[in-house]
Amino acid sequence: MRDSGGRDSGGRDDRRWPRYGLIGLYGVIGIVHLAATDRFLPIMPDWVPAPRLVVIVTGLCEIAGALALFVPRLRRLAGLMLALYAVCVVPANIKQAVEGIAVPPIPDTWWYHGPRLALQPVMVWWALYAVHAIDWPFAVRRKSPGAAKR
Repeated sequence: MRDSGGRDSGGRDDRRWPRYGLIGLYGVIGIVHLAATDRFLPIMPDWVPAPRLVVIVTGLCEIAGALALFVPRLRRLAGLMLALYAVCVVPANIKQAVEGIAVPPIPDTWWYHGPRLALQPVMVWWALYAVHAIDWPFAVRRKSPGAAKR
């Protein structure tokens, strides 16, 4: 059984390792967005206004989301926003894959793009699961008190 802070009955935080993974992943990706902003510009869809600014802001958002996962009061919001972020970057990932845009050192091959696109829903799930927004598929099925035994 968990309390509202995501701790099980023994007081352990049962989702800390998935959160630490997100913190590392989004922290690194955010830093890369800031350090190599121009490398991301070719994959930005044409309809995105101020693409350079968008890449910088997304890098800052990734870092802010990663840091917010450390703060219990902000954790759930951070997970929800990182899940939304994972949805929002899909158009850039599709553009890169379909148009064959090379962004070294990322390989320009469907052996890379296919799994990357397929893993986007996993990234959404991971962010939601890490902050207890969802329990699927690991939820414990509970019988209602009035349910008859079979």
